[in-house]
Amino acid sequence: MISSCDGGRRRRQSGFTLLEVLVALAIAGLALVVMSEAATSGFLATKTAAGYQEALSRAKSHMAALSGDGTLIPGQAEGDDGGGYRWRYHVTEVGRQKQPAGLALYEIEVGVAWSAGGHRREVVLRTEQVGRPYGGGNG
Repeated sequence: MISSCDGGRRRRQSGFTLLEVLVALAIAGLALVVMSEAATSGFLATKTAAGYQEALSRAKSHMAALSGDGTLIPGQAEGDDGGGYRWRYHVTEVGRQKQPAGLALYEIEVGVAWSAGGHRREVVLRTEQVGRPYGGGNG
């Protein structure tokens, strides 16, 4: 006679139940969603940073062009810089030195704006600079 080793109990088969598999799939799905959102957020942050870098470069270029020869003209202007960027500047004479030099102090503000992701963004540079008044006058 052959006796049973399990004493009448059924042996449990090794492996996963359907419930365990469904829970594992749900956890994996949530992990994929979170990783996808993190990657998208990182991409948008990189694109925004690149936009700010480009705008800063354009603003510096406009700032340098305003006082290239040391003569500054009070006033303001704006225009299209291409690539979706718009520039503006504002130059104001703050004070003027009398003879002999006849130099003036100017406030200069240059802004470059663009739209990204439905939001308007802008880089603004401000400085004060000594220059010759337009026309070279002293007065």
